[in-house]
Order: sequence, then structure tokens, then C-alpha cells
Amino acid sequence: MEKASKRYTEAVKKVDKTKFYSSDEALKLAKEIKSAKFDETVDLAFRLGVDPRHADQMIRGALALPAGTGKTVRVVAITSGSKVDEATAAGADHAGGEDIINKIAGGWLDFDRVIASPDMMSKLGKVARLLGPRGLMPNPKLGTVTTDVAGAVKEQKAGKVEYRTEKTGIIHVPIGKTSFTAEQLKQNYIAIVGAIVKAKPASAKGTYIKSLTLSTTMGPGIKIDTSEAFTL
Repeated sequence: MEKASKRYTEAVKKVDKTKFYSSDEALKLAKEIKSAKFDETVDLAFRLGVDPRHADQMIRGALALPAGTGKTVRVVAITSGSKVDEATAAGADHAGGEDIINKIAGGWLDFDRVIASPDMMSKLGKVARLLGPRGLMPNPKLGTVTTDVAGAVKEQKAGKVEYRTEKTGIIHVPIGKTSFTAEQLKQNYIAIVGAIVKAKPASAKGTYIKSLTLSTTMGPGIKIDTSEAFTL
């Protein structure tokens, strides 16, 4: 624990808390100050000038990151007929119909994403209480309820991330790992920032992106100049 604390202290010293870094500077610094022995996740946190209590200001979506996430995603496909074999061929870790639903109902939750075809949604109601609170319930807005089950499986396995506004107007989203090259991180950064900027609600007043902070799993926050977000 002492070693970790020492590494963290050294990392903090390298970050100027009064400075707003450019994205290139911030991404480079995040790689330099990694303090853990494992491959840390690089996260981006937006504080937005929106009120999520209003449906039209709830920002939610999903995006396939150009360079992936660096994380192995366990995908379950719940579908029927030939789509079961198609999902398996596309890389689904588990694929099936009511047999999968019954397995989940029994407490099995060894997966990260659930893809479902529309015809199975009514049957998924029996496990909604298990999947919903964990953010695993398939949703058409996120592309996890679709007739193209195989395509959705491929996207999730390749590195599709979901994002949504929390009650305080904050969005947290991973953009890769510290082992990524600066260019890979920048590609993902541009993709997610672009998606958030594009999603600005017409009803949102005042400053839209109030703050933008980059951090690694075990590292301090690095503040990014928000004005850059609108020029990418």
C-alpha cells in the first residue's frame, strides 16, 4: 500500500491542478503518470450544463470506438432460429433463446452485454429486475435490441461503449488503456467528444461542457481545455 501511495504522490506532482491542458498534452501525461502495475483504464468525465430530469436533456447513447476499448467484453445473444448460429459465428460468448433467459433467472450473470432480437423482448420481462439495475437490459437506443444480432455482437466485441448522463449532469466513459498508443487514445477521444457535442439538446441553456477531466484508474484527474472540444 505504501508503494502505491508513493507512486500516486509522484503522479500528483506531475499534474498542474491550475492548468487546463490540451487533449494531446493530457493524453500524453496520462500515459506518463500511470502508477499501477496493471494496464489502467483511461477515463473521460464530462460535466454538462444539462438537467437530466427533463427527458429531452437526458443524453444517452452508444459508440463503437475506432481503436476499441482494450477490454474483453463477454457478450450474450438472446434470439431465435438461425440467428442463434449467426450470433455464435459473430463471436457471441453465449447464444440462445429461452434457455439463456431461464439461466439468467436462476442467477447466472457472467457476462458484460446482452444483445436481443425484438421477438425475444417480451420474454426478457421475467429477468428485467436482474438485468435492469446492472445496466444490462437490452435497449433499442443503444443498439442492443436489433434484428441484426450478428452485427451488434461484432460491434460490442470490437469495443462499443455506452454513456448516459447521471443525475448531476456528469458522463463517465472509458476511452482505452494506458498501454494504447497516444494516437489510439486520441482517435477514441475525438470520437466520444464529437458524439457528446453532437448530442447537445436544443433546450440546454448556458455553457454546455462545463468541465472535461481525463484520468487513469489509479491516477489523479487532468483538466482539459473545454473550448477545444468544439474544434475537433
